[in-house]
Amino acid sequence: MPRPRATISIPSLGAVDRAAGQVGRQIAQALRAAIAKGELKAGELLPSTRALATSLRVARGTVVEAFEQLQAEGYLESRVGAGTRVAATLVDPPRPVRARIERDLKAPPIQLPPRARRLAEVAAAFTPMPEMPFAIAVPGGSVAPDANWRRLGNRVRASRAAAPASYGDPRGVMELRHAIADYVRTSRAVHCEAEQVVITAGTQQGLYLAGRVLLSRGDHVWAEDPAYPGMTAVLDDLDLVTTRVPVDAQGIDVDAGLAARPKARAAFVTPSHQYPLGMPMSMARRNALLAWAQRQDAWIVEDDYDSELRYAGHPFPSLQGLDPSRVIYLGTLSKVLFPSLRLGYVVAPAPLVDAFAGARALLDRHSPTGDQHVLAAYMREGLFEAHIRRIRGVYAARRATLIAALDHHMPRNVTLQPSDQGMHLLLWLPQGADDVHLAKAALADGIVVRPISPMYRVAPRPGLMLGFGGFAPEELEAAAVRLRRVMDRDGSQRRTQPRRAS
Repeated sequence: MPRPRATISIPSLGAVDRAAGQVGRQIAQALRAAIAKGELKAGELLPSTRALATSLRVARGTVVEAFEQLQAEGYLESRVGAGTRVAATLVDPPRPVRARIERDLKAPPIQLPPRARRLAEVAAAFTPMPEMPFAIAVPGGSVAPDANWRRLGNRVRASRAAAPASYGDPRGVMELRHAIADYVRTSRAVHCEAEQVVITAGTQQGLYLAGRVLLSRGDHVWAEDPAYPGMTAVLDDLDLVTTRVPVDAQGIDVDAGLAARPKARAAFVTPSHQYPLGMPMSMARRNALLAWAQRQDAWIVEDDYDSELRYAGHPFPSLQGLDPSRVIYLGTLSKVLFPSLRLGYVVAPAPLVDAFAGARALLDRHSPTGDQHVLAAYMREGLFEAHIRRIRGVYAARRATLIAALDHHMPRNVTLQPSDQGMHLLLWLPQGADDVHLAKAALADGIVVRPISPMYRVAPRPGLMLGFGGFAPEELEAAAVRLRRVMDRDGSQRRTQPRRAS
């Protein structure tokens, strides 16, 4: 009776590509492929590591490494004196990658859960736009942090404190919390101590944390109409019932909110510089909003959007300073430095600080510690406030250039929204114009404008947001000419039908 063969051939094991490196991984992958194709069947004996190394002209240790990896993954099993075999328990080996791809292409599309579809839409909305005129919140070279930022960064990151081996406090680095508390007290009339500051990854995260800490699923809240899409997306994701309250020249219409939903649990507002329209909330409206919150035991979430960048007079004081016990104050440092920094802050009433810290810990533990130390030093040495003064002058000049260019080049049936702060202008289009179509047409012509009508829930108005912060005067002038050309070519060809209120 003939003896059974001791080993089997492995067609998938061809020549090893030494130039590609990682030879052991190549051998392991080739063995996986052979098992997946059925060239190696469960229980079959493999060549010895010495014999296989000789045939492949590689070191025996390289083959041993591949075998040990596949044993750890469950593809192979080895016994002393019995050699190495394909695992007998591998009854359903994985299909080759190509076969999986072909199978997936033929399979019916996956039906996403409702929340997954909603989050996919959010991802599309937050896709970064090209850094072309008139993109929003794009600081240019002359307004980015100066050499002091780089010098401090090199010095601080070399220190042991900026590179700890363990986790940090979810509230943030205490030095930065002190610096922020000092800054907002003097510049924004915020009433707080450093212990009330929680460092965030920007205002967007601050909005999410506020919703998580203050509210429960199904709670009713107020939001401005129009409003920042990132904020309304947060409220939707938290499964809150949002009443959109109209905004007029004085800010949010508190009487309209009282008529529609008097017992809401919170109001999300941008009182210093309404997004996207640009006006500040009047003192009468501020007092009315605070009185409502006190009566209803409700909260006000204040997004202090673009508050530092006012070009006439001093910045408006915060709403939080009028009633620190009822207002959650949100600020960002990324906007005036550079968006990729991703550092902002929450100023919360003292009893809520631990809750905000807990919510932050669940999300992503804490912001990068090194960046916090650099920013703390930048603020402590007075460089941050000097930077704000510098960029305010640069932005004021660019804003004036753009206003003059729009006045010269735009048709008479478009108007500018009055505003004396921020990094964008709002250009109102004639009623019935399709600002969404116009934005797409402008993008094809190398201009990034943001349509405003999708930011409304009720009675939308067409308009375009034009960012000017990151672009030189000559770029803004040329972009205004191109925008007029796009309007002449595409603006009159599309008109929208009035939307039904929802």
